[in-house]
Order: sequence, then C-alpha cells, then structure tokens
Amino acid sequence: MTTAESASEPSQAGEFDLGATLAERGAERYELHTRYLNHQLPRMLHTIGFDKVYERAEGAYFYDADGNDYLDMLAGFGVMGLGRHHPVVRKALHDVLDARLADLTRFDCQPLPGLLAEKLLAHSPHLDRVFFGNSGTEAVEGALKFARFVTGRPRVLYCAHAFHGLTTGSLSVNGESGFRDGFAPLLPDTAVPLGDLDALDRELRKGDVAALIVEPIQGKGVLAAPPGYLLAAQELLHRHKALLIVDEVQTGLGRTGDFYAYQHEEGVEPDLVCVAKALSGGYVPVGATLGKDWIFKKVYSSMDRVLVHSASFGSNAQAMAAGLAVLSVMENEQIVAGVRATGELLRSRLAALTDKYEMLADVRGRGLMIGIEFGRPKSLKLRSRWAMLQAARKGLFAQMVVVPLLQKHRILTQVSGDHMEVIKLIPPLIIGEREVDRFVDAFTAVMDDAHDGGLMWDFGKTLVKQAVANR
Repeated sequence: MTTAESASEPSQAGEFDLGATLAERGAERYELHTRYLNHQLPRMLHTIGFDKVYERAEGAYFYDADGNDYLDMLAGFGVMGLGRHHPVVRKALHDVLDARLADLTRFDCQPLPGLLAEKLLAHSPHLDRVFFGNSGTEAVEGALKFARFVTGRPRVLYCAHAFHGLTTGSLSVNGESGFRDGFAPLLPDTAVPLGDLDALDRELRKGDVAALIVEPIQGKGVLAAPPGYLLAAQELLHRHKALLIVDEVQTGLGRTGDFYAYQHEEGVEPDLVCVAKALSGGYVPVGATLGKDWIFKKVYSSMDRVLVHSASFGSNAQAMAAGLAVLSVMENEQIVAGVRATGELLRSRLAALTDKYEMLADVRGRGLMIGIEFGRPKSLKLRSRWAMLQAARKGLFAQMVVVPLLQKHRILTQVSGDHMEVIKLIPPLIIGEREVDRFVDAFTAVMDDAHDGGLMWDFGKTLVKQAVANR
C-alpha cells in the first residue's frame, strides 16, 4: 500500500463509532449535562416536566422511543426553519463532505461563500456585501463594529426589551436587565422605547450615535414596530449621519411572510442587516452581516486591514453548502408564500378565541411568528387564582399553559420571555393546516381546563411554591 493510499483509508484500530457510543451512553444524557454542562438546565426541565427523551426527528415532529410524535412549535428557537432533516439540505451536506474540498485554507477564495453571498443578496437588493460568521450574536457584533468604525462614533441605540445576543457587544444592546446584570461595564449604549421617534431624535441630537439596532418584531413578547416607524427612524438616522441596523436573526428568511420582516414596510433600506438561525437549516452554525458597499470598503480600506474583522470558522464549506440548499428549497417550494397562508390561518383561528376565554388577552404577530398573551380575568373566582400566580411570579400562567400542551397534547412551545404572560409560536415554516388544527384543538382544550378550574391549577400551585422557594 502506498503512502497516499494509507492516508486515505480510515484506521480500523480505535475507530470512533457514533451509533455505538449513543447506544451505550445515550441514557445518561441528563446526568452528563448535570455533571459537565449547565447544571440548572436539567433541573429546570425536571421541575416543569420537560425532561423528555426524544429519539429522532423529522419535519415538524419529534418522536420518542415508543413512536409517539410531538409537534414542534418552537423550531429550536427558530433555527429549524425548514423543519428537521430536510432531504435537500441533508444531501447538500453529504455532498460537500464527499467532495473533500480544500476548505479554510485562509489563503485562497473558495466558490461557495461567493455563491451564497450572491444568492442572499439577490433577496436584499439594496445591500452589496456579506460577512459570514457563525451565529446571530456574531452577526450583530460585526454590525456594531462596522457602524462604530465607519461613523467614528461610540454609542449605539437599541430598543427596550430587545434581544440581540449574549456576547459582550450584543449584550450591550440587549434590552433585558436579567441578561445584563453582573456583566458590566458594557459598550456605550442607550435604550429607547420601540416606536418612540421623539426619544430617538433626542438621542441623535447629542451627536455621538453611530446607529440604531432594531428587530422589526421583537422576539421577547412578539412586539412589532408600529407602522411607519422603521422608515421614519431611517430618515432621522441618516439626517444625523447615523446608521440603521436591522436584526433579522429570528425574523428573516421567510419567518414573517416576506423574506425579511423589514420588507413589509415600503422604502425601508437598512445600512446593515443581521441574519442567522434558519440560514443553514439548523445543521451548521452560521451568521451573516449584510451591508452597503461603502461600509465594507471603509472597514476593509487597505490590504493591511484585510483581516481586521474575521472568524476562524466563517465561510466554512459545510455552512455555505447548507445555506445554498436552504435558499434553494425556499425558492423551489415557495416557502414564503406558504408561511403567509398558514400564518394567517393560525393567527385568525387563535384570535377568534379571544371572545371565548377571558384570560386570553391578545393574539398578535405576522406570518409564523405569533404571540399569545394572557391577561387578568374578569370573574371573581379566576381573578383570585390569577392574583395568586402574579404575586408569586409574573409569567406563571403562561408556563401553566405550556406544560399541559406538552404533557397532554405532545406539543412543544415556549414562554416568550422572563416575567411575561406570553407564549411565542415560531414553528418550522413548513407546517400546514394539519398542524394548525392540532395546535388550535390542543390550545382550546387547555384553555377550557384553565377556565373550568381543572387539574392544571394543581400544577400552578407547584409553580408558585417553586417560585417562592427561588426568591
């Protein structure tokens, strides 16, 4: 055997067998996590009964060892836009591994990043260039750096209750104090209320603002920017020589019924756009910072600055191939049009229930990003129970709804944010009428139980005890 042949053949001695490893150690999953990772995660999952063992997944469903299906209305916090294991994305990843490309040499230009940038920019006609990183928070970090550099100004404005990531720069523009507490000092920043143009104007007049970063629809609470706000903010920012950064990490790639959520408002053309999550179909970490040509040319102003902003795994072949496959599926399967139709069906059917249930305060959102908000009931009996939960911790009623949706109806959802009585639905973009029927039927059953004073209130007492104990 030649040296070349021996190098290409895998060694049989000590060969790693993934299937055997999972068969041998998979049952230890919660114990391993408790011992070596974030020990509070399994504790939380055990407390609320979310400590399931999922054996496999396909499309919009998980399956346990007994073959029971669980409807996924969470999509891995929006990462699994095309559902689990889409065959086109799987094939692209097999193909790119089999191609044995000379990836990440650092001193060549591979075709896949350029092809993905070209395809992504085709959906972003006023933007010109892309930087590929590895996550949403990295995409935001890049946008913050670029904005501060090209304007020569230190301060970035963000909106109250925003979520832009958890690394230090992104955390500086995170509107939730629970994430920020204990991590100061952060970058110069100022929060302004979402939709408040007067507050934005007051800050811009100080002359030190580099940019405003905004989610067209905030993930925390599913709160949309008021109609006309983005365009008016853009005009104000440009008048004061500041930039508009739009965070489309969760709302982008069809989630709201258009390719980007900002495209629902005519005339909005952000200077920088952040994309991630669904871009790789959930397989490979990826993030993208899209921007105007003049911004990139000012950041990368000479050959000496060629690596002034880079990422070790950025533009890797697996992520780029997955991204190309995802965009191809979106076009060929008309994903965005499907989201508009299914999202309207789901939202309208849920909104019709607000007259039936006094604790159902609001149903809002766009496309397949829907917020279900609960509020104080009118009847005396329910009002006293509501007050009990609120006194212990705001958000417990929403948690009371989430748990039976999983336990009784095998549907995975999430509370939209800490201390919020809001459930957020961000299912895979491929769901249809079948999944809408299943969710609405289950949600109706849970709300019937809540308003009839059923068994879920016993679980509510458990949550109250747990909340009081954690104070």
